[in-house]
Amino acid sequence: MATEIILAGLDGEKTWRLGDYETRGGYSALKKVLGEKIPPETVIAEVKKSALRGRGGAGFPTGLKWSFMPRHYTGEKYLVCNSDEGEPGTFKDRDILRWNPHMVIEGMAIAAYAMGCKVGYNYIHGEVWDVYQQARAAGYLGTNILASGIDFQLFAHHGFGAYICGEETALLESLEGKKGQPRFKPPFPASFGLYGKPTTINNTETFASVPYIVTHGGEKFLELGKPNNGGTKIFSVSGHVNKPGNYEVPLGTPFRKLLEMAGGMRGGRRLKACIPGGSSMPVLPGEIMMECDMDYDSIAKAGSMLGSGAVIVMDETTCMVRALERLAYFYFEESCGQCTPCREGTGWLYRMIHRIETGGGRPEDLQVLDNVADNIMGRTICALGDAAAMPVKSFIKHFRSEFQHHIEHKKCLADGGMGPRL
Repeated sequence: MATEIILAGLDGEKTWRLGDYETRGGYSALKKVLGEKIPPETVIAEVKKSALRGRGGAGFPTGLKWSFMPRHYTGEKYLVCNSDEGEPGTFKDRDILRWNPHMVIEGMAIAAYAMGCKVGYNYIHGEVWDVYQQARAAGYLGTNILASGIDFQLFAHHGFGAYICGEETALLESLEGKKGQPRFKPPFPASFGLYGKPTTINNTETFASVPYIVTHGGEKFLELGKPNNGGTKIFSVSGHVNKPGNYEVPLGTPFRKLLEMAGGMRGGRRLKACIPGGSSMPVLPGEIMMECDMDYDSIAKAGSMLGSGAVIVMDETTCMVRALERLAYFYFEESCGQCTPCREGTGWLYRMIHRIETGGGRPEDLQVLDNVADNIMGRTICALGDAAAMPVKSFIKHFRSEFQHHIEHKKCLADGGMGPRL
């Protein structure tokens, strides 16, 4: 059974072109849906059966999300692809859009049909060039797609790098031309989304998985992974490995195997820690990570989250205080400032960790850091506050002795006592 769906056959330099995609069977799923007039509710049922979960970070069941779109609403409904890939350590969507963009377009067209949307947007950084024009010219987008009587217009909207716009309601605000800040929920986008109309938002990799489900069936997709974790997942492996890159494997693949695919630990060193789902997820010690399988439920059981699938590998030479300082600075800089706990708290977290790293730490700092993190989590409109707080709590939980050594000895334990970075 195939272990790659999205990255399969992408060895050549011109695989992104329409003709190359059609040669690989591209747009056959869309032709099947429209040609056989498969009922929209049947398409949604297959996606539910597939156990496809959102690949952008939250892992929400895709078919269930599609079913929230009101079927009998007669006004405009919108479909949005979240290609605003800003999570540190994540670089999968960039490669999908660069090398297999038509799979995303086909998946969006099928989703639009299933939910009755006539207009869609891909919120993107600009990686896609002329593929929309190619798809439109070939009759896969626009008015009366493939002579089916179905219309679907798709537009690219270029974002400009704000991490907060990866949050779906902040993305909608940005699409509307406003400052990218999250909205209060409820109402949720399914009832009040883009321009106040019903809207469904999914990640790039999520849409790219849809053509396979339509072609081969939800059951076949589910069998690729494991119960409640259907299909394959692209993991962006970076850090102290010999072959960093994107690897598509079935959900449930042991971490040991993924690490082996990435060439193993650089320099033959020991795995010290790993962040399994992007920088906002809790870090796990190497000994725990080596026993994990790469799926949503297994990683949650181990104490972290699969998130976007960004696997950040750290070897025994890593200073965990310095690593956390860098993460804390990122979230401090990227806070939109709308919520007081996040606006003020991320700054407090960064400044305290910076003080510990540079030799000015105080014995009470670790307790204060834990308290500040607790007072950020669950007290903000969106999850950026939690994203800033969870790494702090997990780093201190698993590597407390390193932080204490910094505070007591004013130097780093990991680098042989070379002292703080000034």
